[in-house]
Amino acid sequence: MFTGIITHQGKVEELKQNSKKDLLLKIFVAKKINRKLTIGCSIACNGICLTLISQQKNTLSFQASKETCDKTTLAKWKIGQEINLEFALRAGDELGGHLVSGHVDATAKIKKIESVKDSKKFTFEAPKDLMKFIASKGSVTLDGISLTVNEVTKNLFCVNLIPHTIANTAFKNAAVGDLVNLEIDTIARYVLKLKK
Repeated sequence: MFTGIITHQGKVEELKQNSKKDLLLKIFVAKKINRKLTIGCSIACNGICLTLISQQKNTLSFQASKETCDKTTLAKWKIGQEINLEFALRAGDELGGHLVSGHVDATAKIKKIESVKDSKKFTFEAPKDLMKFIASKGSVTLDGISLTVNEVTKNLFCVNLIPHTIANTAFKNAAVGDLVNLEIDTIARYVLKLKK
């Protein structure tokens, strides 16, 4: 379980596909990691919950299944790409964002980026079947970041990113047409199911 508050940035160091079409990847983290990581722990990488399979100092290694690659942006990652990282929530940690599972529902496409005073307004296109879970003033997770939805139309939604969020996440490199990992709010998912 995560909160969608990004604590570290990593850079993709290595990407290799094995014979089963799983992806083996290494991410280098420059900032000091102030916690003991154990092999088998979960780390959200651009919102994707991945299992740590080895660690060499500040280089973290993961294995992602073909299913994960098919449902997320992972198959499109490049060497040197910046990745948002969040370590799993521990008992007693501050819940600063919202409850995030790291189970990506789909990808969303950046349709527009506009400057609004100091902030930037990002408009995303999401799969139509997920739009019923996205509500104005509700929460959404994009590339692992907990964000508040500002506006919703038929298949578009908007969020505003303040300068701090842009500077401290991979969104500083975002461009129109890019895909991001989308996780809908867990509570919204269950509320809609209960209504049926």
